[in-house]
Amino acid sequence: MTAPTATAPNRRRHTGRIRVLLLYTIASLGLLLMAAPFLWMALSAFKTKKDLTASPPVWIPSTWTLSNFSELFDQLDMARYFMNSLVVAVLVTVCNLLFCSMLGYALAKLDFTGRSKVFAIVLAALMVPGNLMILPLYVLMNGLGLIDTYAGLVLPFAASAFGVFLMRQFMQSVPDELLEAARIDGAGEWYIFWRIVLPLVKPALATLTIFVFLGSWNNFIWPLIATNDPGKYTLPVALATFANDPNRTVSGGNGMLMAGSLLVVLPVLVVFTVLQRHFTQGIATAGLK
Repeated sequence: MTAPTATAPNRRRHTGRIRVLLLYTIASLGLLLMAAPFLWMALSAFKTKKDLTASPPVWIPSTWTLSNFSELFDQLDMARYFMNSLVVAVLVTVCNLLFCSMLGYALAKLDFTGRSKVFAIVLAALMVPGNLMILPLYVLMNGLGLIDTYAGLVLPFAASAFGVFLMRQFMQSVPDELLEAARIDGAGEWYIFWRIVLPLVKPALATLTIFVFLGSWNNFIWPLIATNDPGKYTLPVALATFANDPNRTVSGGNGMLMAGSLLVVLPVLVVFTVLQRHFTQGIATAGLK
């Protein structure tokens, strides 16, 4: 009579191990499917023209080469395009961190007339698809004479409803008693905002930095519409223009496109790697806000 009861826990542990193994297998397959396009792009950037046109396709280059990068820099002004993307992405990110955190603090911790209405407008803005705003933004920027300028690429995205909502939700978790104690000690609102609140919401700032930098760096539609001067092209626009150039050779052009795509991805990976700890902390605590 004791044998079945003794083996029951072992049977449950065995079933649990099988479920965990199955879960890890499914997760590994999903990761492989997600990473396969990136791995193909990264490896193709170092392939020779022979490997790029091989049939069947080869994953690992038979001969590693940097010729795709050198040819890409010879045919395109990559330094200028890279700097354009970097300047726009950094300015947009800095503006979002500043303006979204300021408005988020006001909505979370300051009592002023119309606060609920302002927050309702922010929530309504979250529901508007971004593509619907392209035409009004173009008309506005054109009327201000900001087409083909860095200001025209930055100002439309200097603040976002998502950023305001994110910062407001995180700043609500800051104890009101802490702010009241600072006010009793004579601290002003600017001091409280810069020296007390912002250090406590670093995970939210890191999360917003990654989302905004990633969105601005990969933004294609607006820079394509708002720039007519090739000297103002960002990297995605420059690579798309090069991809549609009928004068490029197919095999060599594909290798250069893979090299250019890899250069586009690298800054995003660097930013995410640097802010990964704060980002994961922000995502983990988001459900508590």
